Amino acid sequence: MADTTRESMDYDVVIIGAGPSGLSAAIRLKQLDPDLDVVVLEKGSEVGAHILSGAALDISGLDALMPDWQKRGAPIKVKVKKDNFLMLGEAGSIRIPNFPMPPLMNNHGSYIVSLANVCRWMAEQAEEMGVEIFPGMACSELVYGDDGEVKGVVAGEFGRDPDGNPGPSYEPGMELYGKYVFLSEGVRGSLAKQVIGKYDLSAGKDVQKFGLGMKEIWEIKPENHSEGTVTHTMGWPLGGNAGGGSFIYHLENNQISIGFVVHLNYKNPYVFPYMEFQRFKHHPEVAKILKGGKRVAYGARAISEGGWQSIPKVVFPGGALLGCSAGLVNVPRIKGIHNAMLSGKAAAEAAFAAIKDGRSGDELAAYEADLRSGPIAKDLKRVRNVKPLWSKFGMLPSLILGGFDMWVANLTGWNPFGTLKHGKSDAEATEPASQHKILEYPRPDGVLSFDRLTNVSFSATNHAEDQPCHLQLADAAIPISVNLPKYAEPAQRYCPAGVYEVLRDDDGSNPRFQINAQNCVHCKTCDIKDPCQNINWQTPQGGEGPNYPNM
Repeated sequence: MADTTRESMDYDVVIIGAGPSGLSAAIRLKQLDPDLDVVVLEKGSEVGAHILSGAALDISGLDALMPDWQKRGAPIKVKVKKDNFLMLGEAGSIRIPNFPMPPLMNNHGSYIVSLANVCRWMAEQAEEMGVEIFPGMACSELVYGDDGEVKGVVAGEFGRDPDGNPGPSYEPGMELYGKYVFLSEGVRGSLAKQVIGKYDLSAGKDVQKFGLGMKEIWEIKPENHSEGTVTHTMGWPLGGNAGGGSFIYHLENNQISIGFVVHLNYKNPYVFPYMEFQRFKHHPEVAKILKGGKRVAYGARAISEGGWQSIPKVVFPGGALLGCSAGLVNVPRIKGIHNAMLSGKAAAEAAFAAIKDGRSGDELAAYEADLRSGPIAKDLKRVRNVKPLWSKFGMLPSLILGGFDMWVANLTGWNPFGTLKHGKSDAEATEPASQHKILEYPRPDGVLSFDRLTNVSFSATNHAEDQPCHLQLADAAIPISVNLPKYAEPAQRYCPAGVYEVLRDDDGSNPRFQINAQNCVHCKTCDIKDPCQNINWQTPQGGEGPNYPNM
């Protein structure tokens, strides 16, 4: 592409992503110095449009950031009243009592929230403090300084045609420069991925692991609703095919969040995570809650699951990784929002001190130190072996061994198993189709379960078709020449939005790979699970993708 001349703007701190970590950083910077120039760039059409989480919120991060959040009118109202943990069989369930579980697994004191609405409220607080927030502004590339440091980003480029050339309505966007640039893009962010590779931030760290989380919001009958109830399940329907589990959170107004997480280190390429979710809703324990209700929203998102041993170095020349860009989810608790907020707060404090000292463009060592020794470290270190134990031994042994490891760590601060390794990446874990049986799934009934394309319509996803495909293949031949014969092309199944298809002629010949990029809900699963690591997810034009109302 020809060189493009762009206008530029200078800030003290440029923040990519208006999620809980990015907004926490912006708020904390303004708390420390109201005169700092802070900008937040969000690729969604509005703040919250791309936010999806369970979510049973641990309020420790918000308490540390804004202790007066209740007085400020935060949309955090539904306190957890009942905490259930079920082991499902095909026709029944066993409730696992709470008392054998480590105290950290207790959800009492947490709140059931829409994280999208919490982020909208946080954005309001930030703007009142003078933070500039620009939604619909995708950041397509990083800008580097003379010494190789991250200097800024290119944001708001629109109008390239499908071949990548400037079209008739082309807008080159702007370059926004900062003394420091914070990447808070969420899981597997495209810019964070570049930075981790360029500066080798994962050197000496374990591989990152991921899960695919799918979620629906339902309006259910009042008699089936129990506001404040949290239920987690394990077992059926996944069995030995994959790790994972579910959540059912009873919100206000007769609504529930129902979700299903499949760990992406599954071996059998015939596993169909979306259909596992749909089948789960037919379990008697679940179906009785949903009976007579209606689904009102759907979405999906990858979840970082590597934990403590997989966190990369979180600082680089000119910036830092925040929240899920760094992988700060506590896997057994299925919670990461509190750590995202704490990371934003810590990064802001480090940047404020550096700017006050006249520094810019260097590494914020104070943030790295805080993350490795502060409250985030305390939260993640004690659960670090749960995921590798599950991967190695399966669900039931990992419950016993992981529970023991967590109990000892909770009481003494010492993990008896040390720090276990994860082994293969999720892509490498995929085995040839010849080693596995085809898995059959029941057809969705249109009442409790739905086909992918129908559900995607409930995510309000939209992409203009006259732009470059944001799902880029390193080698266009690999899906048919390698993935189809060796792995039965798992992209047809691991994508929760039906983006990838293998089309054939009527007689079954001439297979060809089709990418329906307009369906993409920005979950990043393809970038993670493709066995050849051939798919690179890049941000499309700003404002595109899902438009989640209250996920």
